[in-house]
Amino acid sequence: MISAGDFRNGVTFEEDGQVLQVVEFQHVKPGKGAAFVRTKTKNVITGAVVEKSYNPTAKFPTAFIERRDMEYSYSDGDLYYFMDNETYEMTPIAEADLPESFKFVKENMVCKILSYKGSVFGLEPPTFVNLQVTQTDPGFAGNTATNATKPATVETGAEIKVPLFINEGEMIQIDTRTGEYLGRA
Repeated sequence: MISAGDFRNGVTFEEDGQVLQVVEFQHVKPGKGAAFVRTKTKNVITGAVVEKSYNPTAKFPTAFIERRDMEYSYSDGDLYYFMDNETYEMTPIAEADLPESFKFVKENMVCKILSYKGSVFGLEPPTFVNLQVTQTDPGFAGNTATNATKPATVETGAEIKVPLFINEGEMIQIDTRTGEYLGRA
C-alpha cells in the first residue's frame, strides 16, 4: 500500500481497477483548510492522462509493472512476435498495442515489453537505433541554407528528415522518442 502523501514521479498504483502512474505531483498546503496532493496521472494501459486531487492520507495498492527485455523476431499479419532471451518463449503483441515509435525497430532488436499481472499492454523500443538509409534524393552542392533537410526512407520503411549531405546506403542514428536524425552512426 502507498499513501497519496508518498507519491513521486513514476510511482504506479491501482485505483478503481485501473493502473495509474504519477506523471506530476504537488503537495498543496492552503492557508485555509486541509492539505492535499494535486496529481497528473496516466493510465498505463489506455494512455489516458487525468488530473486529480487526493487526501494525503488516502491509501492505494501498489501496482508492479514488469519490464522485460525481449527480442523482436518476426511479424505475422497484425501480430508481432517477441522472444524472451532467457526462456526462448514467444510472446505475440497486436499491432494496435505497439507505439508509433515501433516503426524504427527491425528484426532482432531488443525492446522492453511492459506487462501487468501477466497481461502485456505495451512496448518500449530502444531509445536510439542505427538504421541504413535505403532511399533519399541526392544532396546538391550549394544547398547550404541553415538546417536544410530532405526526406529519407530507412530500412524499416519509416520516413524521417535528414540533412542534405546524407546519401543512400549510409548508417544514421535516430532517436525513437522523437523520430529525429541524431547523426551518422
